[in-house]
Amino acid sequence: QEGSRGWWVALAVVVACALLNIAGVKVVSLTSLWLFFALSAPFIAIVLLSPFKLGALANAVTRPTTSNVDILGGLLICMWNYMGWDNASTIATEVERPQRTYPRAMLVAVTIVAITYVLPFAAMWMTGLKATAWETGSWADIAALVGGPLLRIAIVLGGMISAFGMFNALVMSYSRLPLAMAQDGMLPAVFAKLQKKSRAPWVAIIALAIGWAMCLGLGFARLVTIDILLYGASLSLEFLALAVLRFREPDLKRPFRVPGGKLGAIAIGIPPVLLLVFSVIRSEHESILGMSSFAFGVILIAAGVLAYGLNHALKPGGWSVAESKKPQPAA
Repeated sequence: QEGSRGWWVALAVVVACALLNIAGVKVVSLTSLWLFFALSAPFIAIVLLSPFKLGALANAVTRPTTSNVDILGGLLICMWNYMGWDNASTIATEVERPQRTYPRAMLVAVTIVAITYVLPFAAMWMTGLKATAWETGSWADIAALVGGPLLRIAIVLGGMISAFGMFNALVMSYSRLPLAMAQDGMLPAVFAKLQKKSRAPWVAIIALAIGWAMCLGLGFARLVTIDILLYGASLSLEFLALAVLRFREPDLKRPFRVPGGKLGAIAIGIPPVLLLVFSVIRSEHESILGMSSFAFGVILIAAGVLAYGLNHALKPGGWSVAESKKPQPAA
């Protein structure tokens, strides 16, 4: 970042995504679709042009990599890139026939994600470019080698579009959590207020946007570490609940059921939890406010538990339950 310019750009993204989400689920979904097409276009160009550069970049002059990210750091970034599939469940009430739509959408999404990773890397392998030349931002340099300066600019714009699109979708999914908590009496009813036309939880969206704006100065690496720690803690509880309910309520009606019986319910959570252990190890090497990212994350988790306890102590019966107004399916 140069001065405060980067902070202002990031703040503009937060504000823009908040406004799009207040406009409603349909606006967000259509925006995300067109953004996907826009950011994919330069990578499609690389894939199409690479056969004409077969082995041509084997002796290309490149700068040595300056990245100091180790294997655990790379693993953290991979986890961050691939996590969040369960976030789609928070907008299930706004999706037509979610039991039928979600599995199909997930299969298509996973396939698209795999293709968008594999094809560009395969294209680069065809050019003969050495793997040692890769680091953050290398796609822009490679685009220039394959298609010239215009393709380089397109790749940079694609990266910006990607970040905007991901954050826009996350605002949509996360904003439904305060809404549901308000409807259950766990938060003040004001968080359940819906915009009259779009039925979007506008108070929850604004509150979250303010919180995100306050975190802009932490930087990408620290935010990834904290995000994985907090998300990992909640995900571990989800896997624990899955196993416990499979033992306590084996006959409970389940539209989506993990196969394999009790053993399957336990086994499905082991690999993700092991990855989370690696993330905890890595977090000891990142520093926030003079302490390790792990310690900072633990403090945040403890603060959440404390806030829940205080909320329960001050409001033993919960807040007044907000009227539950089921949004009309829009996607």
